[in-house]
Amino acid sequence: MSAPWYRRKGFWNLPNTITVARMVVVPVMVGLLWDEPKEYEAVMACVVFVAAMLSDILDGYLARKWELVSVAGAFLDPLADKLMVATTMVMLVALGWLPAWIAALIICRELTITALRTVALSEGLTLPADSLGKFKTAFQSTALGFLLWHYDTQYVPGRVVDPAEAGMVLMYIATFFTVLSGGNYLRNFFIHAAEKERREGLR
Repeated sequence: MSAPWYRRKGFWNLPNTITVARMVVVPVMVGLLWDEPKEYEAVMACVVFVAAMLSDILDGYLARKWELVSVAGAFLDPLADKLMVATTMVMLVALGWLPAWIAALIICRELTITALRTVALSEGLTLPADSLGKFKTAFQSTALGFLLWHYDTQYVPGRVVDPAEAGMVLMYIATFFTVLSGGNYLRNFFIHAAEKERREGLR
């Protein structure tokens, strides 16, 4: 008896479908954040972003659990995540809700690490995600969620929360880990590259 579609080997299984869906909703974020979004549009954008980040965890978990890890999935999963984050940051910068230098720094860091991993892979080196990178991702995702919410919210009478202010505090922390983890990736890459050249020179 064949496995149900969502657990089949090949491209169209549940983990890859979730990944593709995350890429499909990227234009939705653009539409919601176009011009000056109303409060309900900002809340919807926050919900879409949080759902996308949670789905990033879910599809990886299902792929490992059901042994559906594939080359296509390994390529599309981080791509979908980076497209969502980069698009969200660009739209927030356009709205004046996020400083441009922070978005530029984070996006440049992602491009640099992606290029490093590509070169490392071609040279037989591995650059696994480290704890600093995980801290960066956690603070960054949480910060973007608050920045998307944006508008002051009264959660109990007399108590108003400013999500934009909270988001910026978290984003500065995320920026700190962005620089720290990026430097750590560069350091590890050049250490591994030097060791590889030394081993080859001894042959």
